Amino acid sequence: MKISTDIKPVSYLKLHSADLLNQVNETHRPVIITQNGEPRAVLQDTDSYENMRTALGLLKLLAQAENDVRQGNTVTQAQVFDNLAAILAKQ
Repeated sequence: MKISTDIKPVSYLKLHSADLLNQVNETHRPVIITQNGEPRAVLQDTDSYENMRTALGLLKLLAQAENDVRQGNTVTQAQVFDNLAAILAKQ
């Protein structure tokens, strides 16, 4: 991976937007868009974006689960199955 090809000024984006879209969709690497030499935005293909959102959602769930374990908010496997059996028996 050559990071210098993944950083472009906003003027390049204006002139070569179709090329940049092709690049991010083919390589699945984001392109950092700069303005006045400072990073200002990221251009990313939709598949990579969706994968990132999914991964972040899973990480959030894991963090919440770890917090529950630390606080003792847990039940045993037997309790889970007993609760499920009770719910299914009511149906």
